[in-house]
Amino acid sequence: MCGIFGYCNYLVEKTRGEIIDTLVEGLERLEYRGYDSTGIAIDGDEPDSIDIFREIGKVSSLKEQIKKANPNRDVTYLTHSGIAHTRWATHGQPKQVNCHPQRSDAENQFVIIHNGIITNFRELKTLLMNKGYTFESDTDTECIAKLFLHLYQTNLKSGHELDFHELSKLVLMELEGSYGLLCKSIHYPGEVIATRKGSPLLIGVKSEKKLKVDFVDVEFPDENAAQPETPMTINEPKVIKSSSLKSNKSDFHSKDGLMPIAANEFNLRHSQSRAFLSEDGAPNPIEFFISSDAASVIKYTKKVLFLEDDDIAHIYDGELHIHRSRKDVGGSMTRSIQTLELELAQIMKGPYKHFMQKEIYEQPESTYNTMRGRLDFDNNLVNLGGLQQFIPTIRRARRLIMIACGTSYHSCLATRAIFEEFSDLPVSIELASDFLDRKCPVFRDDVCVFVSQSGETADTMFALNYVMERGALTVGIVNTVGSSISRATNCGVHINAGPEIGVASTKAYTSQYIALVMFAVLLGEDRISKTERRKEIIQGLKLIPEQIKQVLKLEPRIKQLCENELSDQKSLLLLGRGYQFASALEGALKIKEISYMHSEGVLAGELKHGVLALVDEELPIIAFGTRDSLFPKVVSSIEQVTARKGHPIIICNENDEVWNKKKSENDKFITLEVPTTVDCLQGLINIIPLQLMSYWLASNKGIDVDFPRNLAKSVTVE
Repeated sequence: MCGIFGYCNYLVEKTRGEIIDTLVEGLERLEYRGYDSTGIAIDGDEPDSIDIFREIGKVSSLKEQIKKANPNRDVTYLTHSGIAHTRWATHGQPKQVNCHPQRSDAENQFVIIHNGIITNFRELKTLLMNKGYTFESDTDTECIAKLFLHLYQTNLKSGHELDFHELSKLVLMELEGSYGLLCKSIHYPGEVIATRKGSPLLIGVKSEKKLKVDFVDVEFPDENAAQPETPMTINEPKVIKSSSLKSNKSDFHSKDGLMPIAANEFNLRHSQSRAFLSEDGAPNPIEFFISSDAASVIKYTKKVLFLEDDDIAHIYDGELHIHRSRKDVGGSMTRSIQTLELELAQIMKGPYKHFMQKEIYEQPESTYNTMRGRLDFDNNLVNLGGLQQFIPTIRRARRLIMIACGTSYHSCLATRAIFEEFSDLPVSIELASDFLDRKCPVFRDDVCVFVSQSGETADTMFALNYVMERGALTVGIVNTVGSSISRATNCGVHINAGPEIGVASTKAYTSQYIALVMFAVLLGEDRISKTERRKEIIQGLKLIPEQIKQVLKLEPRIKQLCENELSDQKSLLLLGRGYQFASALEGALKIKEISYMHSEGVLAGELKHGVLALVDEELPIIAFGTRDSLFPKVVSSIEQVTARKGHPIIICNENDEVWNKKKSENDKFITLEVPTTVDCLQGLINIIPLQLMSYWLASNKGIDVDFPRNLAKSVTVE
């Protein structure tokens, strides 16, 4: 879940200072993906040299480090490639030696930035150490850099100087795990390799001239290549002709576990990519921006291409070539260049102090955008184009399995009851990691719904691959267009919440909630008995944006609560029942991840089974007491709390006589009044006070709300 950014210019004059500023600004837009260390790599003053600048801490620390190093900012480049990284540590503590870019040796012959985890790095490290390589960091990434150097030198000794993408392919065949990585080398000046497996990566294209076509061809090796007669080892280099090569990975492995040498497998070095051909045949001035998130490239271009797993993108001479190790059966022969709808203003804070605060206040608009064009309020109909043709199949399913992590899991939990009501199917909610740990049985007549804000969540992706192998129909509910889950699932819904920069998910939760409710209502559209219920919910959804605006007016009251009653508290209990149990869990998650206060969401019906032992006059308790069919039971649970000298804060409906009476009897009784809506939608309203509470609990402590410790936005590693 680190941030990756790269910039390449070709025949576009840029000073070193401009290149550094572009790389650093790209990192600033990716800082939510990791912020314990940062670094960049650019061309040095000496010919065939690379300068690396890296520092622990946030991008501001890197700026200071570059300023102290005082590189010559006035050097001008017509062609240059630079790479940059912001890290969320997985291997090795945040120390300068563990910062990315990682290098192959003291001469920086190969430098790597990497997101993901290489699971076989220990074996590779042992092997490379036996070959005489010395490691200076604790990272798995350093193995990749040294592997590049080792295979480059091995092939060079045998008389073969491989193309950069061919060398990259040999390296990638040795790696196990997940990665999104960029590689730059003194041996391939002005060139960059970008590749991914289980980690997002996109390439933005900026050109003054219109591209000839809106796609890039995928280039494959020669399918007619023959098998080598004998296996090879790195210790005994052997020259072979390109015609004797085979693209099967298993045939290339040597006895000591590393890829042997390979000749030029296919001569594509001088081929031209159709997208970048000019009318007169002259080269086009062009810029490329490589990133793990569109938010960092939108300032420069809206034309982007999303890489697929196992793509090897090779940028050189103003062209982008995409290679694969072998032809995929049914795989696309092109990668389309898409136009982003994202606007720069959407990823700016505007008048708000933090992105989280901005995104909380964007919810009236984001919830409306989720429904826009999909709900016919006049005829009470739902239209989800991405699902429509699969609805009959989903209705015939044996069961629905909803798979997600964290906040997305809570949105599934919040809507499970409405799915059961409208589909009459058994619905199970699974945490993706536990689903995989148990190797849960999945059948072809199951329907599996995968919910993820980023569409790249590692555990959810692994669960998706597991389900696809078993033939079940897959549905994706994601926010990010072009994400791995949106491309891999059979059908799905984009929640259209807009970019969410703050690490704590707020507007994505409410938009996921609404998308899932619409999905459930669509499933029951063929049931006459559900007509009135469907109408009630659709009309309730129509009011949600305005009702959220109303709740946001509670912010001064909530801020006051956080400054007084909840200040200096070490723990917090949240009680909910029925539809509000998910609200209790989500509220507790927000409070603990942002304010670092221990908080726990508890099913109100389980109080007497152990939790009641925690209740005293000191423990702050928040309870959801809004009206629904379980209201009498919730009142009973809260009375158990007050009988033991507890002083709960009640989130209730406006002018509720039950809570007004209790307030008149007890001056310590506190309520936060919210508008009334349909029972299954009340959680959309009730969660807003908890989002504001988590924000102000953290902000009052001086915590950097957008960058909570030990956490990052898009969890793309296990």
